[in-house]
Amino acid sequence: MKLNLAQYRGKKICVALSGGRDSMALLHCLMLGAGQYKISVCAVNCDHKLRACSAEDSAFVKDFCNQAGVPIVCFEENCAALSKNRGVSVETAARDWRRECYLKAASMFGADAVATAHHMNDNAETVLFNLARGAALSGLTGICDGEITAQNKFEDGGSVKVIRPLIGCTREEIDEYVRVNGVPFVEDETNADDCYTRNYIRLNVLPRLEEAVPSATKSIFRFSRLAAEDEKYFAEEISRKKLIEPALCGVYVNFCEQKPLFMRAAVSALKYLNPLVKDYTAEQIERLYNLQFCGNGKKFYFLDFVAFKEDGKISVCLANCLNLLSDGQSDFNEYVLSQKNGFGGQYAAVCDVSALSATLEKAVKETVLSAEDIKILKFDCDKIPAGATIRFMRKGDRFQKFGGGCKNLGDYFTDKKIPLRLRGLVPLIALGSEIYAVCGVEISDKIKITDKTQRVGCILCADYARFK
Repeated sequence: MKLNLAQYRGKKICVALSGGRDSMALLHCLMLGAGQYKISVCAVNCDHKLRACSAEDSAFVKDFCNQAGVPIVCFEENCAALSKNRGVSVETAARDWRRECYLKAASMFGADAVATAHHMNDNAETVLFNLARGAALSGLTGICDGEITAQNKFEDGGSVKVIRPLIGCTREEIDEYVRVNGVPFVEDETNADDCYTRNYIRLNVLPRLEEAVPSATKSIFRFSRLAAEDEKYFAEEISRKKLIEPALCGVYVNFCEQKPLFMRAAVSALKYLNPLVKDYTAEQIERLYNLQFCGNGKKFYFLDFVAFKEDGKISVCLANCLNLLSDGQSDFNEYVLSQKNGFGGQYAAVCDVSALSATLEKAVKETVLSAEDIKILKFDCDKIPAGATIRFMRKGDRFQKFGGGCKNLGDYFTDKKIPLRLRGLVPLIALGSEIYAVCGVEISDKIKITDKTQRVGCILCADYARFK
């Protein structure tokens, strides 16, 4: 078993240590090369509480590391209960929690990377499994180095690289290394249970394939590396052609009739919104591609996403972004008196004209918006009726445009070319069904400034026209 440890020279590596032969072989190899390559080694152990012997396995790795002088941190979690709390499968809950542990451990140790013990046979299992499920080429890239980035549900922030030093080694090579070097390990009893799909592939499919086609595992590995290179090329093309652009609510996928390129861009857009997404189907991505050729405003709900056809692009956002249409509201006076500066996750602030510069400077400092992203609407403070609220769009809303002319708010949004995906996100100043200001867009003619105005107020909000 030969590893290219020179590429990790001078790094601090945290080994994901289960106690099985693969992870123990990885730790042993890194420890041997630590002096020569100035590698600092530490470890993290995750007890998912899914097996009767899991606590004993954790105790084993802890004792081994303590005797070897390897710093280790151990985490435990009832992942079966966690899956119910999060409403996901046990496998997904365990994987997400394990990633959280990796982030925490890397932060605690100041590690440059977390090393997992995935090897060439694991890679072959992954490729065959994805192929059997109907994956596209992107699903056949196998197991590669990657990065874990903290999501909102993670307790700690930051990100950490994940490396796979054993990915070029076969199971047989690892077994031989363990035997020759007398590396201690524990056996996971579930590895022999072929009721699990991956175990079935490992125990039944790959051995038969190797009998029929010698070195099949190595050939699959070479294919997966070529597929990864192809995917890297497509990613560079997506970037060069700027097919994906972040939006105020979601992400844009610009039109592209080159189907392979667009479909990869669409998948990248989904992962931009949710890095852990994996349950999308080829049919769903095909529908996103075909959405280019539908009428504007046509939408498509799938998984936790919704996609809209707009001018020159497909806009994709998380479906819960559209759930802001509600009866919730805030008293307008709270914004004037207490300087509240947000509603429903959207930036909205009200100030006296004399405080405009300070309010704008604060907005730029405390939000992701630039000064150019913020639209300032000036209005006559004394024309806002008592009882006015800030809320989102409701059925029956009416708006008297600046300069005259009354319109249904939905029709007004259409005239202003405000996309459907944004309409439920625009804060409104209203009393009943009468809209006095569409924040970030326009004030009503009813609150305009005249030569009789005594108090001028300012509404600061995201300029929604800039994010169409």
